[in-house]
Amino acid sequence: MKNICFMIVKSSLFGFVFLLIGSVFIKSQEIQADSINVQKTDSINIEKKQSKTSNIDEVVISGTMKEVNRLESPVPVEVYTPKFFRKNPTPSIFDALQNINGVRPQLNCNICNTGDIHINGLEGPYTMVLIDGMPIVSSLGTVYGLSGIPNSLVERIEIVKGPASSLYGSEAVGGLINIITKKPQNAPLVTADLMSTTWGEYNVDLGFKFNAGKKASVLTGINYFNFQNKIDNNHDNFTDVTLQNRISIFQKWNFERKENRLFTIAGRYMYEDRWGGDIRWNRSFRGGNQIYGESIYTNRAEILGNYQLPVSEKMFFAFSLINHDQDSRYGTISYIANQKIAFGQLTWDKRLGNHDLLVGTALRYTYYDDNTPATELEAQKTWLPGIFIQDEITLAEKHKLLLGFRYDHNNIHGNIFTPRFAYKWSINDSNILRFNAGTGFRVVNLFTEDHAALTGARDVIVLNDLKPEKSYNVNLNFVKKIYFDSGGFVGLETSAFYTYFTNRIVPDYETDVHKIIYDNLDGHAVSKGISLNADLTFTNGLKFILGGTLMENTLTENGITEQQMLTEKFTGTWTVSYKIKPWNLSVDYTGNIYSPMRLPLLGELDPRKPKSPWWSIQNIQFTYDGFKKFEIYAGVKNVLNWTPNKGNPFIIARANDPFGEPTPDNPLPFDTSYVYAPNQGIRGFLGIRFNFN
Repeated sequence: MKNICFMIVKSSLFGFVFLLIGSVFIKSQEIQADSINVQKTDSINIEKKQSKTSNIDEVVISGTMKEVNRLESPVPVEVYTPKFFRKNPTPSIFDALQNINGVRPQLNCNICNTGDIHINGLEGPYTMVLIDGMPIVSSLGTVYGLSGIPNSLVERIEIVKGPASSLYGSEAVGGLINIITKKPQNAPLVTADLMSTTWGEYNVDLGFKFNAGKKASVLTGINYFNFQNKIDNNHDNFTDVTLQNRISIFQKWNFERKENRLFTIAGRYMYEDRWGGDIRWNRSFRGGNQIYGESIYTNRAEILGNYQLPVSEKMFFAFSLINHDQDSRYGTISYIANQKIAFGQLTWDKRLGNHDLLVGTALRYTYYDDNTPATELEAQKTWLPGIFIQDEITLAEKHKLLLGFRYDHNNIHGNIFTPRFAYKWSINDSNILRFNAGTGFRVVNLFTEDHAALTGARDVIVLNDLKPEKSYNVNLNFVKKIYFDSGGFVGLETSAFYTYFTNRIVPDYETDVHKIIYDNLDGHAVSKGISLNADLTFTNGLKFILGGTLMENTLTENGITEQQMLTEKFTGTWTVSYKIKPWNLSVDYTGNIYSPMRLPLLGELDPRKPKSPWWSIQNIQFTYDGFKKFEIYAGVKNVLNWTPNKGNPFIIARANDPFGEPTPDNPLPFDTSYVYAPNQGIRGFLGIRFNFN
């Protein structure tokens, strides 16, 4: 029945897209004057200069929770617009982040392809993901909830690398990713992006707006993704890529009020049906022990809003509600979970002389229940009230100081204090130095955050009651801009970071190959490194966006220091673009490269490599925009056809007998955790984009 519904949705969506586009196209012919669509810069590490006296600077909100000029913010914020992501089109936000320096979408399972987002080598749970400043994606939602955000509704994505806990709470330990959606009143009338690949992947991204009465404007986005091909190019009889059916519907309302006060409310619903495993698997084997498969149904609903109070002071009440249902089978293991999160936050924005104050109070309620022993007696219910204050002090024309402090009270773990300090020195218009420091506090939910606790044949052992993790972070950032008389531009941004952890919780894969052991580290962990971003723009249409991060993530216990598992020491990214104006043709060459990382083996008898090789995913795209209302793009992804099975006898241990016990002839247990890169090889893609204003 679900398959039939999705086929109807699939055909209806394609038909609706063309019907809607056709009607708007006919209507648009009546308009004599064409509107001019001004594109923002690709990566707002680039601030173009029209002249030596005027800057085009971006407004950001993630660093200080208020709208400020990016160059004026004491907190370094990276901003990426849809134009940047269109250089390597992807069906989800998760995949789109692969070409951002220091950010790595990490796959955690060879079968169901769950993943999380690493910032500077820190695992996904240390990264807070927000939509319009609201903590939408967390805990249970981090595993499969990052997909299905319609790209057509994204205005920009802001990334803060480093601590942001004093404003956003305990999950923002390693950094945050804030997805800013478009304002309905500023969005195009209709946008559509249809793409397919030679692997049989189909993605539809549709956005349109309309007015509801005289004082409300509505923006709607629909994303549908379908992939139903059982591909097994590495010949292990398991799917190389998870089969997926996913639909997501997002709607945002903006209401006009007196004195231009803000009131927006938005909602999103996502349903996903994904499975991977033995290529002989079908739904009749779900949860059984005959043919192995991992099947996950996800139902997710979100509501978020922001309301400016009708008072003379600048006060806002922001809120969000989330319900996330997951019904999954990992072989014979049943994992059925429900999470509800309610969040409310009241802020007061006040300027007093050279002090720019932000005072707020927040309350977060989390309900979590599953069918594991963790909630056997009672569902987990967590109340987290908090207050915070931030003072941005203008010491002099070129010097700013930011002081922040947050207090939260967790009904289980007690008081949580997270201070923050930032300093910005604007040496001149082309040189800016920033220093940030802060702390973090994170409560771990093992089954929702670590997929390895559910999949494979290893037993999960938790030695003690897991204590919350604590972190201490410093970050030094320097930005330099170089302008040439010819009109060319070079932007450089370098950062040095250091994070110290106590009570770090890491899975132990090596003590017993039949177990995954969890405990607080009896010692400390360190994440440190340096990164460099370079943006180069030339007047001949050639543009480079380059990045590299050199880092070290170590664990120290009993005087022994070792590199953390599944963490690279170097990562590099690049985007090279060239516009051939006479042909209306753009060429984009994108890619990334990663250094070797330690991989989880099953003891001395495991023939797989203990470290990954240097590996790289590279893509090329050609875009023709010579038409009035639409553009066509095509290209090749993973042009090197690189997959992690190369040089290895197998990727999934005991794939031929996942339900069996180890024997002298086959001593390894079933294990899917040996994963660090996608199994998807070379493929072509073709797409078309429509944009009607």
